[in-house]
Amino acid sequence: MLVDTPVFDRHAFGENFVWGTATAAYQIEGAVDRDGRGPSVWDTFCHQKGRVKTGEHADQACEFYDRYESDLQLHKSLGFDAFRFSVSWSRILPDGIGPQQGGRLNEAGLAFYDRLIDHCLALGMTPWITLYHWDLPQALEDKGGWPNRQILVWFAEYVDIVTKAFGHKVKNWIVLNEPLAFSVLGYFTGQHAPGRRSFRSLLPAIHHTAMAQAEGGRLVRQNVPDAQVGTTFSCSPVHPFTDSARDQAAAIRVDALLNRLFIEPSLGLGYPDKDLPFLAGIPKRVAKPGDMEKLAFDFDFIGLQHYFRAVVESSYFMPYLWAKDVSPLRRGIEKITEMGWEVNPESMYQIIQQFARYDGIKKLYIAESGAAFYDTVQNGVVHDPARTDYHRQCLHQVLRAQQDGIPVAGYFVWTFLDNFEWAEGYRPRFGLVYVNFRTQQRIVKASGQWFRQLLITPESAAIEY
Repeated sequence: MLVDTPVFDRHAFGENFVWGTATAAYQIEGAVDRDGRGPSVWDTFCHQKGRVKTGEHADQACEFYDRYESDLQLHKSLGFDAFRFSVSWSRILPDGIGPQQGGRLNEAGLAFYDRLIDHCLALGMTPWITLYHWDLPQALEDKGGWPNRQILVWFAEYVDIVTKAFGHKVKNWIVLNEPLAFSVLGYFTGQHAPGRRSFRSLLPAIHHTAMAQAEGGRLVRQNVPDAQVGTTFSCSPVHPFTDSARDQAAAIRVDALLNRLFIEPSLGLGYPDKDLPFLAGIPKRVAKPGDMEKLAFDFDFIGLQHYFRAVVESSYFMPYLWAKDVSPLRRGIEKITEMGWEVNPESMYQIIQQFARYDGIKKLYIAESGAAFYDTVQNGVVHDPARTDYHRQCLHQVLRAQQDGIPVAGYFVWTFLDNFEWAEGYRPRFGLVYVNFRTQQRIVKASGQWFRQLLITPESAAIEY
């Protein structure tokens, strides 16, 4: 038994615990060429042959841009009290830069998010804004993107515009979504937009991202004095495949990359270059005088986005990390998601513990948690017991962490609607709501019904162990 009582419901987490879902603009909005929106790096990336596994794009996605009113009403009907969404930078500033730098401010883009926020508030749901969820305006990538130090000026103007426009209505702000993903996967491995594969671009992209994370936080706090300001990290407990010294050293290096790279600079600890020596190139060759002191920011909360644990072994064939992932199949694990990720809910507890050990973290949210499974519609119904069980077990681990005294203050499901899953296309379905991408029909899955019971009539969804 992992908790004191074999049954819990939503009230066990505390009356102020936040229940929400998380979404991202490019994955759901569609309308990529309407009402003044400019192209982003993901528009370009998706239309390049071979970039997306399925050859698909998000030109229409879930048509949330046109369907946001009915979608938000559906979201409310599931019992959630918070809706996390990102603002599309290129919908606000089609040229990437604003009037201060000679660019255009797209009033139609601001008006869309203003309507979206108002509808959330009218339904009694708290809007949570993510300022940057990977969709850099293509115009800025054409000027060098995140490796160009000028990104700090571009990003600051964008944040200034958005926070001044909506700060009187929105009090919960997330500066960056998973900085590791768009810096390393975007500029080093090329798996994500803009698809660059360049070690020369990697260190500047990392450093400018870490600086933007802190500067964005300072701007939000300046413009929205009563804001709750946070940022989010993808994170995974890292375990060595064997007890050998080489595998244990490999796990330390991977942990430094996956879990420590951006949180530690924000806490004033600098980059983890003792465990990842190549990062020493940042203060030596990339940073300007005073930069290292500017990396720190006192966030009100940190968002953890956790999906799987990592098991790694030493490898001479992976430069810089000298480590590689050991697949669940090779480890004899049969319980996996459609993404090939191991289902191991206790890793949620482990990663919460790991981040809670840092001094200076005031509050944690599970900013994303979810699983993709193969869903089918039968007689108008989607039965997805594996997804329901996944969330039930993850919530069990969150409650376990709370009972240890760790301040975990909310849980955001990834995701509300089945959507465009980046380089994977539409195949993986993470949503609580099934979307027929041909007709745009919405069907609440059994997992969504379970959350509705948990959040609206919790006694009927008590979780037993």
